[in-house]
Amino acid sequence: MAGHSHPSWRVLTEWERLFWLKNRLVAGTDEVGRGPLAGPVVAAAVILRPGIVLEGLDDSKRLSAKQREKILPAIMEASVGIAVAMVGPRQIERINILEASRLAMRRALERLPTAVQVVLCDGLAVGGPWQEWCLIGGDGRSASIAAASVVAKVVRDRYMEELGQQYPAYGFERHKGYGTPAHQAVLRQLGPCPAHRSTFIDHLGVCPGQGD
Repeated sequence: MAGHSHPSWRVLTEWERLFWLKNRLVAGTDEVGRGPLAGPVVAAAVILRPGIVLEGLDDSKRLSAKQREKILPAIMEASVGIAVAMVGPRQIERINILEASRLAMRRALERLPTAVQVVLCDGLAVGGPWQEWCLIGGDGRSASIAAASVVAKVVRDRYMEELGQQYPAYGFERHKGYGTPAHQAVLRQLGPCPAHRSTFIDHLGVCPGQGD
């Protein structure tokens, strides 16, 4: 965003370098979409090529949509492996959003073209056959996690834009499923559609259970 200076590449790759020096394969993983009332939670896993430099990379929340789209090709170029996974509204309702976030990250990591030895994650433990390091605020402290957060955010935003075409009354392309006043107003008027998470909207007092 304007006026924000990105962390230096040296700072962002501090954790990665610990493992690169030992020739260990390290991936970063992150998820987006934990808070919205609708749509999936989306996770990405990224293995960055040791020694590359990716100027302008940062936590996806600190980049504009335009900046994220612009840096995505550079992330793809700088990676030896990228994978994405989604967990949809019905499963989020069944297992809760925290477990859904874990599941999405684990699926993304398992879909990587190469099995990794080390996983860096943003605060939420994933669990799996790798050595895992959970970094609080990891998307601002690790290049791999930051890259994963950008990939996941771009993929989810594009998916919500498609949902906006499928369910034009709800404006998903604008609010991406988050509980904005406009989104809540439409929900009260129309009730939920199949893209909504019923466990997230029960407290809004809308008509339950339209579609599944």
